Parts: sequence; structure tokens; C-alpha cells
Amino acid sequence: MSEPRPPSQPRLDRADVRVRADDSLGGTVRAFFDRVRSGDLGSLPVIVGLVVIWTVFTSLNPVFVTPNNLVNLLFDCSTTGVIALGIVCVLVLGEIDLSVGSMSGLASAVLGVLWVSQGMPVPVALVAVLAIGALTGAIYATLLNRLGMPSFVSTLSGLLALLGLQLYLLGSSGSINLPYGSWVVAFGQLLIMPRWFSYLLSVLPGIAILWFGSRAAARRRAANLSAPSTVRLLAKAGAITVILVLAVHYLNLGRGVPWMFGLFVALVVAMDYALTRTKWGRSMFAVGGNREAARRAGINVRRIYLSAFMLCSMLAALGGTMAAARLASSSQQAGTGDVNLNAIAAAVIGGTSLFGGRGSAYSALLGIIVIQSIANGLTLLNLSSSLRYMITGAVLAIAVIVDSLARQSRAAHGRA
Repeated sequence: MSEPRPPSQPRLDRADVRVRADDSLGGTVRAFFDRVRSGDLGSLPVIVGLVVIWTVFTSLNPVFVTPNNLVNLLFDCSTTGVIALGIVCVLVLGEIDLSVGSMSGLASAVLGVLWVSQGMPVPVALVAVLAIGALTGAIYATLLNRLGMPSFVSTLSGLLALLGLQLYLLGSSGSINLPYGSWVVAFGQLLIMPRWFSYLLSVLPGIAILWFGSRAAARRRAANLSAPSTVRLLAKAGAITVILVLAVHYLNLGRGVPWMFGLFVALVVAMDYALTRTKWGRSMFAVGGNREAARRAGINVRRIYLSAFMLCSMLAALGGTMAAARLASSSQQAGTGDVNLNAIAAAVIGGTSLFGGRGSAYSALLGIIVIQSIANGLTLLNLSSSLRYMITGAVLAIAVIVDSLARQSRAAHGRA
């Protein structure tokens, strides 16, 4: 009979060895490539595409990458980006909202009428705008839950109805100029963060990654599960901190970081937390993955649809008010043109699946940066808007193709 091992020499089984190997740098790299091969691409395609776009436009016109031009780019990203953030909510459920452009235009008109024409305080006008957005989303959800009307049809009807209401409110004048000296217009065109505050915000994500990552790793180790090593967390937090600090420093060489973009990023972070760390977020992905299975698991599917459509319309209304502040006017052209295209395309290009069940709040952030980079670069090259539509359409088609292929790969590897 063999002698038992002394307590000072614990026995390691294959699972322990595998966990320790995965904590190494080589194991991390292998795990990343395994996820990519299995179709779990994450934000990799859009990041690669963004690098290519910026490289091409910088080589054609170096003004593209100057600090002040990037500041203007961030201002432009914020308005449509907020609308795209709402689109992420309905796409996660496998639904669509085609009326977000008209909703943003109506919100712009309501803001102008209540604030300028009726003399109401700005906070009251903003509350009214958000309430109209919530009511509109509730109507869409009710038509889907009670009558089974597809969201494509109901929101297409809403697009026409909201556009008509916008034209009615603005009347024969067609536009209402917002007071240029107001804080609303200053927020949309001029207000920049103090430099010390922008640097402070740039280090907070790294601290959050390290703090929450350490707590999650400790809980996993307590449950005898594999967990990332402290070195890995430090490397990830350090890399993100360095990138963000350098980006903020470069923007501060020009005007600085816009408050409007800061609001957009704050909404993205809040939405990401809600989707990934709350019961509501888990229910969203469950319903988007399989509605019937989610219902049998005890999830109130109707309530999830109601919250998603209400949130989508409210964010569209907020984006409309931000666009009005950016343009210093409420006009009949607000929300028309390519607003719908850009909002939906931003969510899809950023990585949110059209098939439902997969997506991220950061999809709106990455996707709208891609779209606005294309628009900004072509404007600097003095090329026609027709090219912008064609290039954006091609990028959207590529994003959908990549999503379809990734979905097939996940199914083949048993990770669908």
C-alpha cells in the first residue's frame, strides 16, 4: 500500500493544471483564438474596421485625425448614438423600431413648441418629451403583446404618424430657432469638460475593471471555478487606462472632451450594467434567444417587451432633443433623411445581432463612431453624400454577413 501524500504536497488533478494554464498569457491568447474560431467575435470586426477606416482617411487627408476634428466627430456621434442605444434594446429581443428617426424629430418639435413658443421651463419640456417617447413605446409593445402585430408594421405606421404630428406642430413656419445663448444650445455646441475631470474619468474604467474583476475572481475561486489571475486583470486594466488617458490627452490638445459625448458614454455604461448585471438584462437576452423557453422559465415576456420599446422610444426622444441643441433649432428636417439608417446601422455594425439574443450597449458606441467617421472623412475629402450612403450600406451588409457566419459557426461548435 502506497503512503499518503503529506499535507505540504497537495495533489493536482488535470482540471487544476488546466485552470492554471489558462491563467497564463499563452492560455489567454489561445482561449481568445478559440472563441474567435467558434464564432464568438465580440467587438473584434468593428474595431478592425475602425482602424482601417481611420488609416485610409488619415492617409488621404491628415486633417481627419487632428484633435479639433475628432472633437467635432464626438459631438456628431452623441446625438444619433443615443438613438442607436435604444435600437440595441429592441434588436436584442429580435425586434425592430423603424420610427426612431420620426420620434427624434417629434421630440425636437415638442421641445421647440413648449420651450420657445409656450414659454415653459426647459426641464418641464424635457419631461414632456420623454413622456411622449414612453407613451409611444408602450403603444408599440401593446400592439405586439395584445394583438400580435409585428413590430416592423407597427413602427412603420408610427414613423408616418409621428412625422405627420411633427409637421403639424411646427406649422407653416417649418422651424423654431432655439435661443443661442441658452445652456441647451451651449451644451450641444460648446460645453467641454475641464481637463482634470476628463483625465479623472479616463482612469475610472481601469479602476472599475480591477475592482469588479477581483471580486468576481474571488467568488469564482471560492466556488472552485477557474478565474483570471491578478496579473491578467492588471494587464487588462492597465492597457485600457493607458489607451483612454492617451486619447483624452490628444483631445485636450484641441478643444477637449465634449460634455454631450460624456452624457452619451454615461448612458452606454448604465445600459451595459443593466444588460449584464441585472435580472432585467438577463431576461432580455433570454427572451431574445428563445421567447417560449423564457416564458416557460417564468419570465414575464410581455413586461420585457414593454420595457424595451418604451426605453427605445425614450432614448430616441432624448437623442432628438440633443440634435435640436446641436443645430440650435427645431425643424421639419429633424429626424428625417438618414437618421433611421444610421441609428439601426450603428447598432448592427457595432455587433448587435439582427437575430436577437446577442448584443451589447457598446455596440451603439462603436457603431456610431464607424458611421460618423465615414461621413466626416468623406466631407473632408469634399466628396458627395451619395458615396457616404453607398459605403455605409456596404459596411452594414458586411456586418450582417459577418453576424450570419458567426451565428452558423457558433451553432456548429455548440455555442449558439
